[in-house]
Amino acid sequence: MSKNVRVRFAPSPTGPLHIGGVRTALFNYLFAKKHGGDFVLRIEDTDQNRYVEGAEDYIVEALNWCGIPFNEGPGKNEKFRPYRQSERKHLYKQYADQLISGGKAYYAFDTSEQLDAHRKQHEAEGKTFIYNWHNREKGRLVNSLVLSDAETKAKIDAGEHYVVRFKSPQDETLHLKDIIRGDISIDTNVLDDKILFKSDGMPTYHLANIVDDHLMEITHVIRGEEWLPSLALHKLLYDAFGWKAPEFAHLPLILKPTGKGKLSKRDGDKLGFPVFPLAWTDPKTGDISRGYKEDGYFSEAVVNFLAFLGWNPGTEQEIFSLEQLVNDFDLERVNKAGARFDPDKTKWFNHHYMQEQLDLDLAEQFKASQSELAEIDINYIALVIGLVKERATFINDFWDLGHFFFVSPTYYDEKASKKALKDGTGDILSKVVELVNGTDDFEVEHLQTNIKGWITDNEIGFGKVMMPLRLALVGALQGPDVFDIMFMIGKGETVKRIEALIKTL
Repeated sequence: MSKNVRVRFAPSPTGPLHIGGVRTALFNYLFAKKHGGDFVLRIEDTDQNRYVEGAEDYIVEALNWCGIPFNEGPGKNEKFRPYRQSERKHLYKQYADQLISGGKAYYAFDTSEQLDAHRKQHEAEGKTFIYNWHNREKGRLVNSLVLSDAETKAKIDAGEHYVVRFKSPQDETLHLKDIIRGDISIDTNVLDDKILFKSDGMPTYHLANIVDDHLMEITHVIRGEEWLPSLALHKLLYDAFGWKAPEFAHLPLILKPTGKGKLSKRDGDKLGFPVFPLAWTDPKTGDISRGYKEDGYFSEAVVNFLAFLGWNPGTEQEIFSLEQLVNDFDLERVNKAGARFDPDKTKWFNHHYMQEQLDLDLAEQFKASQSELAEIDINYIALVIGLVKERATFINDFWDLGHFFFVSPTYYDEKASKKALKDGTGDILSKVVELVNGTDDFEVEHLQTNIKGWITDNEIGFGKVMMPLRLALVGALQGPDVFDIMFMIGKGETVKRIEALIKTL
């Protein structure tokens, strides 16, 4: 493949970037990097009524956090500036005019009330109203195909509102190719004449999208399945301009965990997982939406599980670094069918990447999140994390898994107490205190030797000693090896906790 591969991610700044949008950005990024190409960010903000303050910055921050930054776009390597469509609106009218002069588009002056009347009339007759070849020149609709040039000019000069519609062809079969979906045939008679440009000087998505992709020399358009119905129009527009069309690839939908319907924020709220990469505060309502970052996910885990939403490497391998994804990614291995989102699988990925992190790095994050650790030495916290992280999925799991390394138990689990405390437990624990006090070299190995040796010599069941000992140290029957806990908290604290339990008996 040519070294000149250029792809673009073109979101609208209408709110936070959905995880489906991040997946689209990721696949564009992987394809570009695999082929030594460019990953372009373009902000499609032609709909100013839906523009949300801060959304563009959010998009950039989300891509950076995921480790998939654009290398060309607003404020960076602006080879084809500007990269916001609202700043490019002066470009589009000339292309709309070009289509009109070439007989590929026309002015339409129909009001919304007139169009509504046509729709209702068709519905009453059991038909569907489509503005295209079968009615555009029959005189019922008001457009430049039925008006004279002078009448058309007079309406425009008078300031009447108009739109420019594409003149979709009649009685043709359009042969399209999609990298993921293969060959597609479309009967042009079913296409409506889409609006391309409005009299307020703003293009619709369809015209702006095609013009920008052409001017920015985009070679591959990789986008969501929801744009598949627009593929015919976009190919026709390229043909109408006489331009070479890019290659197209339409990614499958990300489905709800049930497998039915498109994943939405409501699904995340209901089942307790985020659908946005970063937390988002709505500037109008103040409502906060959860983000993967703030929920404790590692960006590497997010990228890894997103890659598997629609793509299959063809092997059993599931853990991929970003570099490995770049090397192995292939659009032809992207599925057509929707990809079911599995919240448990996302946690599985995060658990894996947790184990890959350095204990000291995790300790810094943990300390920052837990006020009780403010005065605790960071190296001690790192040692604790090394003992408990195998059972952790998120940073905030560390406190539940290892709080007893930092604070004494304030109560004893009732169920655990019934199981661990028997007649004679007080005497046994008193003997353990003697053994602990008598262990001069307070290391794990010596503690094990002394206490286990005493248990064996006196033919006492291990459970009769180890369960109440664990209960004294932890407050429950959980945690890593008892001797690791004793070593970490030290002799004085160990004795103190055992004696505290004896007093409750």
